[in-house]
Amino acid sequence: MTDVLETPSRPIADPAPSALVLLAHGSLDARSRESTLALARAVGRSRAIRVEAAFLRHAEPTARQALHTLAEDGHEQVVVVPLLLTSAYHARVDLPEALSEPPARAPIVTPVLGGASGAPDERVVRALRRRLAELGMEFDAVVLAAAGSSDLGAHAAVTATASALGAELDLPCRAAFASTTPPTPGEAMEQLRRDGARRIAVASFCLAAGLLYRVTADASTAAGAVGVTQPLGDAPELVELVLERFHGAVSGAAAGHLRSQAAGAEEAVG
Repeated sequence: MTDVLETPSRPIADPAPSALVLLAHGSLDARSRESTLALARAVGRSRAIRVEAAFLRHAEPTARQALHTLAEDGHEQVVVVPLLLTSAYHARVDLPEALSEPPARAPIVTPVLGGASGAPDERVVRALRRRLAELGMEFDAVVLAAAGSSDLGAHAAVTATASALGAELDLPCRAAFASTTPPTPGEAMEQLRRDGARRIAVASFCLAAGLLYRVTADASTAAGAVGVTQPLGDAPELVELVLERFHGAVSGAAAGHLRSQAAGAEEAVG
């Protein structure tokens, strides 16, 4: 009788849990990268999940680099949350390009943080209010200062957020833009002054510090703003919103998988 030599079977490792990539625009200003990393750390601490920060431009890692690292570490399912406040050019063009040809399974990409269909998310509005409160001063009107975009939908989203913030504060609030479209923060402040405002604060509609944030802050101060808020950064409301995006994507993927299994079973029976 011939002896059969059995080869010990190697246990198949379970796939690592779903991971999260926070994909920011990026900036030549090093403070922008640090702000994104701080948000990533805050999200990771809140739910003990693997979180990587990545950037569309000006900083590393890129989205492809982050996805490659996660694939090497066994994370088969990755959720990408774009750290963008509107669905403008970066969301429509840069983002799909950055996520093309992934090293493994295509990631799940969530909506931008600003809200679906241009409607402002209440967490973003509350985060703006938090930053205004951190100024520690009184004001009777607010300018919401965004980067600016030629995209009409993005412009409307900023204007809608300004309206929501004004309603939250029960104060006049006007949208303004650092580039591309009027009004500038100074022009918006002048409009508010004509309506009777005397102490105007500027709420920065930026996630991280960068060139446009600095330009907006300097111009607003020169125009007489009583204070300019810090970028939204790692505000607790943004941590909550990012986690909601992540868990919603994971749950949606799981539900879709179950539906596919059920459909396959029905076809097999049929």
